[in-house]
Parts: sequence; structure tokens; C-alpha cells
Amino acid sequence: MAAPPDERPYVPGEPVEENFEEFAQLFLENHCFDCHDDTTTEGDLSLIGLGPVDESNASVWKSIWAQVSLQEMPPPKKVRPEVVERLRFSDWIVSELRRVMKDKGGFRAHLDPHKGNFLSHDLLFGPLPEGIQLMPTASPARLWRVTPQEHITRLNELINIEPDYDPGKPGRRTRGDVVPTNHGGELKLYFGTDRILRWEGGTVAYATAVKSVPVVLSSARKHGLENYPGFYSVNSAEATQILGKARDILRYMAYGPMSLVGFPEQITDDPKTYDKVKPKGDLRGLPSAIVYSTKVARPLTPVHELMKEPGVDEARLRAAVDFLFEALTFRPPTSEESREYLQIVTNAIKKVGKENGVFMGLSAIFLDRDALFRPELVAMGTPESDGRTRLQDWELGLAVNHALRYIQPDELLRAAVLEGRMRTRGDVKREVGRVLADDSIRKPRILRFFRDFFDHDLGGYICKDSRALGETGASNRGTAHYGAMFEATASTDRLIELILQEDKEVLRNLLTTNRVVATRKDEVYFGKWRSQAERNAAADLEKNAFEKIQKEAQALVKALEKEIAPLEESSKANPEDKRLKQSLGKKRKDLTAAKKRADAKRKPTNNKVDPAKLLGPKILARVSRPSFGGGSMKPERILATVPKGQRRGLLTHPSWLVSHSDAMDNHAILRGRWIRERLLGGGIPDVPITVDAQLPDEPRTTLR
Repeated sequence: MAAPPDERPYVPGEPVEENFEEFAQLFLENHCFDCHDDTTTEGDLSLIGLGPVDESNASVWKSIWAQVSLQEMPPPKKVRPEVVERLRFSDWIVSELRRVMKDKGGFRAHLDPHKGNFLSHDLLFGPLPEGIQLMPTASPARLWRVTPQEHITRLNELINIEPDYDPGKPGRRTRGDVVPTNHGGELKLYFGTDRILRWEGGTVAYATAVKSVPVVLSSARKHGLENYPGFYSVNSAEATQILGKARDILRYMAYGPMSLVGFPEQITDDPKTYDKVKPKGDLRGLPSAIVYSTKVARPLTPVHELMKEPGVDEARLRAAVDFLFEALTFRPPTSEESREYLQIVTNAIKKVGKENGVFMGLSAIFLDRDALFRPELVAMGTPESDGRTRLQDWELGLAVNHALRYIQPDELLRAAVLEGRMRTRGDVKREVGRVLADDSIRKPRILRFFRDFFDHDLGGYICKDSRALGETGASNRGTAHYGAMFEATASTDRLIELILQEDKEVLRNLLTTNRVVATRKDEVYFGKWRSQAERNAAADLEKNAFEKIQKEAQALVKALEKEIAPLEESSKANPEDKRLKQSLGKKRKDLTAAKKRADAKRKPTNNKVDPAKLLGPKILARVSRPSFGGGSMKPERILATVPKGQRRGLLTHPSWLVSHSDAMDNHAILRGRWIRERLLGGGIPDVPITVDAQLPDEPRTTLR
């Protein structure tokens, strides 16, 4: 006879096989009906008629699950369930919701990383209560889909040569760093920008004319979900796009900028030679507006070697297949994989010829499972006595590489895998320690962790009301504010790196530092909000200064007019006197400038903010390379100290504050939720539908 439910050990993660009447309904009667029966109905909610979980009442059960899991309900003044009883009830709801909603969109709220803090900290860090039996720690065999940032960085390695790490210029973007967004916040792969000598038009025309590939893989803007299993896959539309982009990439690998131009003369070291043959008319925004140098600035790979000679050489074809496979999957192909892809390319060449067949066949590798997912399927290894199997060889090596980097394993890690030295805990410790100690090996995953934690990189994507933005003192002209936010993200990233390098109470310093990495544009964003009296004083000071300049200009106009009159007479009498003409010309220019100042209208200015005076040593930040157009972000920054008593820590920096705001104003709820969930490690249930969650209208109260 089976033991009663309360005597069986509770094993977290295993299904709770109980029925509604004998298990769930008893829990509701003991802990919920006091406040949610037909008489009391707290929050206008009665649970008396609630039946087993089905699609019609799933939303109610989801709310019950959240409230019970967070220990919000039953309330503290009521008799609360024991730990095991509460956990079993929560797990039962999850299993029932997953079963009922399986074919109706599914139930995944329990997998949401934001819900990870629903676990009691006392339970996590304190002594284990009686009645709980833990299984040995392990994660399920699974596939991790690569993030958009990882994917675009892999593709970038195929067509661009990034600069090597320079210890004399720490902070500058180098090979291994993530491909950053451009000044408009777009994540793109650019072709041939290192070879551009000239283009027609401004920044917009440049961005339109340059060949680029936008990120294909989808991702939620909120962090933590980018490659979570069960949330993302590669759908048919993405696969189709990847194939299209693969052909562009392969052609560039083979031919360089020649694959981008319509005229061979566009590739020259003397742009004037192209002027003789270029089409007439307005070329702005067209590929024909760009002139490329003859310098080779891309990796010369086996794909280039394959296509530079006529005919099909099997050795070169196999070399291209094997190279591309490892470049995209980060591991060498097995003999079977190499043979299969070689056959695909060979068949394509037979059908459509070498030119199209090579690119068509090689494109298939871009859709290989391991080019888009990182497997942890324990393909190697023997199960231990408890049923767990350790990752080994390439799965373990790529897991270590993935934890720190976005590009292929370096030669030492690759050799360790091939030589069978990536199988134990000691092997992992050795390689992780080596990579962490080597500054030349870039580790963008570490910085990504802090972006995921602080969410400070979202400010440029918060669409702001133009009028409300202008009221703050920030520029609301065009995209100036959004560009400033992407600049601020790079600045905050750099400050985080500096604090990590110091390696002393990192979290405390991140939350309390008085240092900022900033550009000159940040002086307004780091400025101090003035009182009404201060605004009036600033306005008066500005008015007086303007009137003084205007009076001085008016006086100068009169003086110059008196000086010019006799000079003009002398010039007429002595037309050959060059020195006199030069003197007269200079006086006339001075008069024109003085009249402009004297007649100028005072422009309205925003006196609400007292700009911060940010001074300090020069420093560099990792941004898009300068060759990405005239509107590119610049790496130059300063490491400054904020004015005393005004700001402390990342939570007072513009990048974080704007990332946790809305279109019209600050957002105390978003910021408070972040502090509760991320900083304090708590959890917040969904707002009940009976609650009107609105901020009080307090225009005089700051929400910083």
C-alpha cells in the first residue's frame, strides 16, 4: 500500500501525481477559502466553484500558482502551508497547466528566468526541511540556440579582419569582441567597409549604399530569454533568410568587393579613375556611389582558393567544405559530415555549374544544426552510477568556449579537445583559468552577463515623446537622443570592465561608484535638475549675456561703418592698391559678422538642467569602427568623476535610468521591480486584474 502523500519524500523536478479532489481541493479548502469563498471574495475572487485545471480556468490557476509560489498567499496572518506542501501544490499546478495547454500555446511561465526567484531563499541557502529528497544536480540533455549576437559575430569572422588586441589601447574593440550595434541601434554585418575610399552623400546615403546583412535570428528585447530552450527555434522564414545571406557572404569570401560593385573601376586606389566611367546623376544611396581600394582586407579562405581558378578541384572543394563547417560550428566535421556536404556541393555543381553550384551547395552548411545550436546531448561518455553523464570532448570544450567567447576556440583549447584533455573537472578549471588570465582573448560573454543583469543597454530602444524629451533638457532633434543612449551603453560597458579589472567588491562598486565613462554629450544627461529659482537666475544670466553681446555688436557695427567709409573712398581713388583692397575686404567681413550678431534673435534655451562638468583622463570604448559612416559612434571617452552628492552607482546613470523608463516619463514601477527581482533576489507576482496599478500624479516628485 502506498504511503500517504505527506509521508512520501518530495523530489523537486519530478511530477506530482495527485488528483484534484484528494489533493488540490484540500489545499484550497485549508488555505484559500477563508478569503476567497462566496461570502468573503477578497479581490472579487471566489474559488469555491473552481474545478480541475482546464483551458477555461487556466488563467485563474496560473495566478494561484504565482501567488502560492511567491508565498504571497496565504497572507502572513493566516495559517500557512508547510514548505513541502506548498512546493508540491505549486508543482502540481505546473504539471496540470503544461498538460492542459500543451496544444494551446503551452505553459512556460515557470521556465521564464524572471520567475527564477520564485524559489525561497531560505529554502535555497538554509537547511533542507524534512520530507525533501534532492536528486544529484544535473541539467537535461538539450540544444542551445545561438543568440543573434553570437550568430552575427560568427558570420563577421568569415568576411572581416578585426584588429588584434593592443595592450596599449585597452578598451578599443578588437577581434573576439561582439559586433556592436551601429549608431542607430541596428545589429548588422557590414561588407567591405575597411576598403571604402569614398562615397557620395551623408550618413544616411552611406548606410543605404553599403552592403550589409541585418541580424536574422529572432530574440526578445528583454534579456535572459535569447537562447533559452523551449522559447526559440529557427523557423522557416529565418532559414530562408539565412540561405539568402549565405550566398552573399560566400560570394564576398570568394571575390571580395568585386561581388558588390557594378563597375570594375569602383575598385581602385585613385577614385578619379572611376569618375570617368561612373553613371551620371544622383548616386547617393546606391552601390555605385562607393569606391573601394585594391587593398585586400578580408580573410583569404579556401573558398577564395576554390573560386580563383577555373574548373573543380576535389581537394580544394573538400578544403572549402571542411573550413566552412568548422568556421560555422566551431568544430571540425566528422568524416561522414565532410563526405555528405561534399556530395551536396558536387551535385549542385553538376546541375547548375561551378559558379552557382558552389555557392548553392556550401550554403547548406549555414543551416547545419551545430551552426545554429550548441548541443549538450552527451554524445560521448558513460553514465555514472546515479544516471548522470558528463559532457566530454567537443561538447565540453564548446561549453567552456561558449561561457566566455563568441568566436572559435583558440588553438590551445582546440588541441586539448582533439588530444582527449577535455573530460574532467580539472580540464575545465585549467582552460577557464588560462582564458581568463589572457587579456588578448576577448570574453564578451562576461560583459553580456552584466547587460543581462542591469538591462542598461535598452535605453536607445525606448521610444520617447519628443515634447516630453525636450522638457528634460536633452536634445529632441532627430535621432540625437537615441544615438546618445547607444553611446551611453558603450560607456557603461567600459566602466563595468574597469571595475571588473580591479576585482574588489565588484557589485558594491558597481552600485556605489562615483566614476563615469562619458562623452561631452553626457554633460546634460549627468546634469542637475534646477529649482525654479535657479532656472530664473540662469535665464536672467543668459539674457544679460545675450544683451551685452548684442550691444557690443551694435557698437562695433557703427565703428566699422565709420572705418569702412574712408577706405572705400581711398579704394576708388587707388584701384591698384592690393593692400588697401585686402584691408577693406577684411573690414567688410567683420562688418557682416557684427551685423549678424547685432540682428540675431535670442534662441529659446532649456534652463532646467545644470550640465555636469565632466573632466578626466581619456579612455576608449568598444563601438562600431569609424568606417561605418559619418554618423558612427566614436570610441573616445573620458573617465570622469560625477559632481559630489549627485549620483552614485550604475542605477543613477542615464543608460540605466532611461532603460527603465517609458515614452513620457520615468517609471518607478519598472525600476522598483528591477530592484526587487534582480538586486534583492525577490519575485513579484502578476498584478491581479482587480487592481488599478497607476502611479499617483506627483509632478513635483523626482523618480530617480
